[in-house]
Amino acid sequence: MSAAPGAGFWLERAWTGGEVREGLALTTAADGTIAALDSAAEAPVGFRRVPGLSLPGAVNAHSHAFHRLLRGRTHSGGGTFWTWRQVMYRAAAQLTPDSYGLLARAVFAEMAAAGYTAVGEFHYVHHARGGAPYPDHDMERALAWAAQQAGIRLVLLDTCYLTGGIGKPLSAEQARFGDGDIDGYLARHAALGAALQDCEHVTLGAAIHSVRAVPAADLPAFSQLTGPLHVHLSEQPAENEACLEAYGTTPTGLLERAGVLDARLSAVHATHLREADIAALGAAVASIVMCPTTEADLADGIGPARALADAGAVLALGSDQHVVLDPLLELRGLEAGERLGSGERGRFGPAELIAALTSGGARSLGLDQGGLQTGDHDGGGLRVGAPADFFALSQDSARTIGSRGEQAVLAGTSADVAEVVVAGRTVAAHGEHAALGPVAELYREAMAAFDLAD
Repeated sequence: MSAAPGAGFWLERAWTGGEVREGLALTTAADGTIAALDSAAEAPVGFRRVPGLSLPGAVNAHSHAFHRLLRGRTHSGGGTFWTWRQVMYRAAAQLTPDSYGLLARAVFAEMAAAGYTAVGEFHYVHHARGGAPYPDHDMERALAWAAQQAGIRLVLLDTCYLTGGIGKPLSAEQARFGDGDIDGYLARHAALGAALQDCEHVTLGAAIHSVRAVPAADLPAFSQLTGPLHVHLSEQPAENEACLEAYGTTPTGLLERAGVLDARLSAVHATHLREADIAALGAAVASIVMCPTTEADLADGIGPARALADAGAVLALGSDQHVVLDPLLELRGLEAGERLGSGERGRFGPAELIAALTSGGARSLGLDQGGLQTGDHDGGGLRVGAPADFFALSQDSARTIGSRGEQAVLAGTSADVAEVVVAGRTVAAHGEHAALGPVAELYREAMAAFDLAD
């Protein structure tokens, strides 16, 4: 089912950023990038035919792989984000390197089958239960192994988590997340970078869990690091209130004060913002990672996506807790939230939504070959020189038949993803992983290690 790098694909239709083009011969280079995109009415000899609409690979800019254990298990009895968090802690307590590797392999395989070709894993379960370090970055190595097994690009967002709230120590449930102090985090982060440097398609980024979990005095240390920097930002009103009480400013203002609000920062959620926060994030040309299905599931609220984009921020999309793994539902959720909040249709056009799913996510994760500093990116189209990462969306299913051009992304779901290619190699087709087989079987094996009783 796979095509080796250096082979070719004939795309029946392809999104090139500004238009859908008919009949393109895509040739891959030996390094897995796109070497050529040539018009071709028919498939050249030896080229693999790819029907439907081909789009650049979806980028999942915010993932917590182990949260997949909670899917379909937290919907009775009502509650809030904070009560949901207690269930999440019980899942985190059961993770070991072996069990997490198998679980993440299934999660990343499900992502690949759904059309994702890259993922930013916001990872904070670093240590053994109780906080003792593993011998050799065992949890992080498990995630890298899982991504390589699934054939998906991984940006491991190594997360700093030092306090259980502003001015509060870590709780017993959070002990395995922490590194003692900022120097402990920085030392572990540097060692982790060395440990992962030979892992193909795995790169390292950094993350501030939140202003609740990293003291204000430690935030400037993140300006020492290179590469993408992510942070959970203003997901809940309670976070804003605690920050205002402790520091006299909003979480956005605190990051700006610390000197880390810039073009390499990705603010995840950014749901409850003041006008000054929106202006500051836009002026910094920061990335904003919206996670619409999770934000709806956790009753977070509707973030000001249109206002942030208009201010100059660059939008990206993530699946966060994987209540579903469907890039097209995340894309549609972004627009649906805007319509529900504004009473207007077409707040984001199809081209803008595709860009958020593709090039916006690549920029957020530092996979865009330099656009982090400027805000410039390719508009979400296939182009020569970019990674040969794409997915093909069927346009003749019950959901998509009759759709006009790129508007098919507002009609289809992951069930319509016919083929997924990473670095010139087919990793999944028609819902099944090319190398690992049925994703449900991967989950069945992985979940046997967990006690999922209520």
